[in-house]
Amino acid sequence: MLVIALLAALVVWAVTATGGGGKKSDDAKSGGASPAPSITPGPSSSDPVVGQPPGGRDESGGSGEGSGTGGADGGSTTGGGAGQGADTSGGGGPDSGGPAAGGSGTGGGGTAGQQVPAGSPLPNCTPETLQLSIRTENTYGPDDKPVFRLYAKNTSSAECKADLGPKNTVLTVSEAGGDDEQVWSSKDCPRGGAVFMRIPAGATIVHTVEWDRKKSTPACATTPPGTAAPGTYLVEAKAPGEPVQRASFVLAKD
Repeated sequence: MLVIALLAALVVWAVTATGGGGKKSDDAKSGGASPAPSITPGPSSSDPVVGQPPGGRDESGGSGEGSGTGGADGGSTTGGGAGQGADTSGGGGPDSGGPAAGGSGTGGGGTAGQQVPAGSPLPNCTPETLQLSIRTENTYGPDDKPVFRLYAKNTSSAECKADLGPKNTVLTVSEAGGDDEQVWSSKDCPRGGAVFMRIPAGATIVHTVEWDRKKSTPACATTPPGTAAPGTYLVEAKAPGEPVQRASFVLAKD
């Protein structure tokens, strides 16, 4: 009887164990068929947006503006330099045009004149159509010889010739101030006669005369009167029918 009771208990245990396992399997299948719940991520302000460079649009735009400003400043500097480089080469002083009436300075606006014979068929320039002026450097050193530039402008519509020789267009040098004592004159002891220069219509020519700083006396006196001392001097040019033209210069000391 004891054996039969043990067998019956074993059967009951086996049936109970098998039923519980089947239920658990069904529960597992049922759980696998059910959809998994969705997970909604919370907002995150620290993560960068995909495709956007680090720093954001504001920083990128700021960098572009900085580059544009630098380029403009660079162009402005170059233009100023160019303007500035192109304002020293491009501007002209009073000597850049036609000759002024008298005055000191290097002069300008004239071309070297062409000498023609006294018997040239060219008509003589009349005082009404001829304008003379004279220029020289402001200062000459102890060993420099002053150079006087005669400018002759033909204001007519036809070319003509003018005598700029030492006897007709007379140059004189005098001490400035006081009695304006004459030191030298081109007509005192001229080295040549007439010097006719061809002047085209409406053109200006220049004739150069160099002074050796020696004083002169009329009729080529045999005794040398000496040389001009340092100081301020006045050179004058006078031609028949023309107003006197003047320019000042300085003979510097040693």
